[in-house]
Amino acid sequence: MTGNAELTAEEMQQVLREEFGCDAELRAMENASLDVFRAGTVYLICTSTYGEGEVPDGAKPLYAALCQRRPNLSAIRYAVFGLGDSNYPDTFNFGGKRFDEILSDLGAQRLGERGRHDIRSDVQPWDSGKDWVRAWYVAQRNALG
Repeated sequence: MTGNAELTAEEMQQVLREEFGCDAELRAMENASLDVFRAGTVYLICTSTYGEGEVPDGAKPLYAALCQRRPNLSAIRYAVFGLGDSNYPDTFNFGGKRFDEILSDLGAQRLGERGRHDIRSDVQPWDSGKDWVRAWYVAQRNALG
């Protein structure tokens, strides 16, 4: 809604491509449907949190489809990086948490710990996202040997 998650995702994609040679494709959630999930693909969800701990407006259709249609995502691996505001401790980073929970409930396997950015920090979300994705990628590569 403010563009911070989109800019963060773009910066993370650039790190994956330029530093690690990954074929990382960026997709806006408002244009995504359930058929975006393909077996054998790793998905990195980058989302903010709005309102009372909701996913942003552009992500609501995809999130609702996951919750209502409940596809089997057992062949999917994913990671989540969420943006939030710790001034709201009861719902801090719930956009990322909601996606993490529904993907896990549908059988998808999370790779690594969920990344979180606090807008109250001195670090911009895109810088935090780049640092997180570097560490996340190296950890996944090392885990696979």
